[in-house]
Amino acid sequence: MKIAVFLVLALCVPALLCAQQPARYSSSNKEAVKFFGSAYQNLDQHLYDEAIQNSLKAIGQDPKFIEAHLLLADLYRMKRMYKPAVEEYGKVIALSPEFNRGVYLKAGEMEIHDGNYTLAQQHLEKYLTYPDLSSDNITYAKKMLADAKFSIQAMAHPVPFKPINIGPEINTANDEYLPVATADESTLIFTRKINNNEDFYKSEMVNVKWTTATYLSNQINTEKYNEGAQSISQDGKYLFFTGCNRPDGLGRCDIYIAQKKGKDWVKPVDLNPPVNTSGWESQPSINFDGRTLYFVSNRKGGYGGYDIWKSTLGEKGWGEPENLGPNINTPYNEQSPFIHPDDSTLYFSSDGWPGLGSKDLFVSRLGQDGKWQKPENLGYPINTSGDEGGLSLTAAGDYAFFSSNNLNGFGGYDIYKFELPVKLRPHLVTYVKGFVKDVKTKQPLEAAIEIIDLESNLPVYQDYSDEEQGDFLATLTSGKNYALNISKGGYLFYSENFSLKNHKTKNPFNIVALLSPIEVGNKVILKNIFFDTNKFDLEKESKAELLKLIEFLVVNPGVRIEVSGHTDNVGNHQNNQTLSENRAKSVYQYLVSNGIAPARLVYKGYAETQPIAPNTTEDDRAKNRRTEFMIITK
Repeated sequence: MKIAVFLVLALCVPALLCAQQPARYSSSNKEAVKFFGSAYQNLDQHLYDEAIQNSLKAIGQDPKFIEAHLLLADLYRMKRMYKPAVEEYGKVIALSPEFNRGVYLKAGEMEIHDGNYTLAQQHLEKYLTYPDLSSDNITYAKKMLADAKFSIQAMAHPVPFKPINIGPEINTANDEYLPVATADESTLIFTRKINNNEDFYKSEMVNVKWTTATYLSNQINTEKYNEGAQSISQDGKYLFFTGCNRPDGLGRCDIYIAQKKGKDWVKPVDLNPPVNTSGWESQPSINFDGRTLYFVSNRKGGYGGYDIWKSTLGEKGWGEPENLGPNINTPYNEQSPFIHPDDSTLYFSSDGWPGLGSKDLFVSRLGQDGKWQKPENLGYPINTSGDEGGLSLTAAGDYAFFSSNNLNGFGGYDIYKFELPVKLRPHLVTYVKGFVKDVKTKQPLEAAIEIIDLESNLPVYQDYSDEEQGDFLATLTSGKNYALNISKGGYLFYSENFSLKNHKTKNPFNIVALLSPIEVGNKVILKNIFFDTNKFDLEKESKAELLKLIEFLVVNPGVRIEVSGHTDNVGNHQNNQTLSENRAKSVYQYLVSNGIAPARLVYKGYAETQPIAPNTTEDDRAKNRRTEFMIITK
């Protein structure tokens, strides 16, 4: 839309000049005036290159022909030829500073696009001194003046920026752009443009090197339509993307979703209303748990141009989209949203907030009030006077991917990676990557995966492990403690705890969850049952695990269990025995108070008599201080 508006404005300028044409030109050279007239005829016929040539001929006949210089400048402006446009507007001002006040507005605009911010500031300030300017032009001039002032400061204080081409395995002589990676950085999906057709390609990380990119899937890519502007879920199993003018769509561009099954993808489906409309929806970005979708639309109710919206997935499907509000969206265009897996840091491009020209990259953070804060420009030279967009980050947040055709690459747009300055990074995030298998056969299992924030007792991740490979992946934000529960019918559930309260590194958690069948004698260590030191009162963080145990007992009504408490070997045996028994009793009482029949439960304390690790280190002693349950009747 920005390009369309620019061209419309550009086309109107010569028309206005023609309508306000003075009775006499500044040139009396007949040949010059003849070429100038021909240039206007070319313009009326939309023959812009011919109009440029005739304007140049007019100037060749009379170098001081002001109207010809102005027409040539406007033509260059229409064709986005910034540098020659700046030169021609400069000649108009030099020949006659008061010839046309609009020259200063157009000159300032071109100078910003050309990166000449000091001169742009001078010309825009000059333009704003004139009386009786239209309110729209005043607003636009002030907006560009803010851009010029910001740019002068940004260039005086550059941020570190050392882009690295990610190599010939991905980049070719064609255009490659819009890269997104899974949380573990094992897979990169991007768009490649060949003969005006856009398709998705993928590359895998093997031995710290990207493999040669391959065609993503015939289920997603098409010969007739373009696929682009994609977002991949953190585990790499769901792909949200933009499809335009497809027969199953609702508007010019719609958002689609495809799910990965095994090694291939199933046929994508349109998200339908209320996300998609008869308008334009594009550039999706899915959050870490797959329940909030950010996207770009020009639907009604926005702030102007393209806005960023979000929709939340509920029990009845995707909810009514919500505009992100005036701290993100402007009367101009906001595009290319990327929500980081920390779920509180949003990167996007905009030509509405103060920047270095065209679209710049910005970051906004979610405030404690739940609202997005006003964005911060990523700075120079990450941003330039050209268009920047399509930024995505690694889950760790220390590196970013982007595409550019302004660097020495392999041809066209190439994909690059750079280290993000610390102050621009999101919150620290790591991930848990696991494989679910049968404890006996070691075969992969499809099981329900749930990760719970222990402070709020609310789930932050719910999905299933892959039915063919048994794998799953979920991101975790530092500063919290999480419970992991894995469950499948006919099996005991699996319990794990991830403590990230003081987590300072991005090191991931890698686990293999071996599920045991529901058989007499099989046990589960309840890793999310918590007690204070030497006490037996259940802490509130234990609730999620206790509810999971209650759910297990309800689903399996014939099962009887023994709840057992265990300690390390610190202190005397009698005290440990009493403590372990009281802790087991606390769990027993909680289950009974929540509807589990006492006849199905036994509790017992074992003190330090059944260690699962040596009592030689604090970490091992912590493993021995545990609560378990064991099947005693199936």
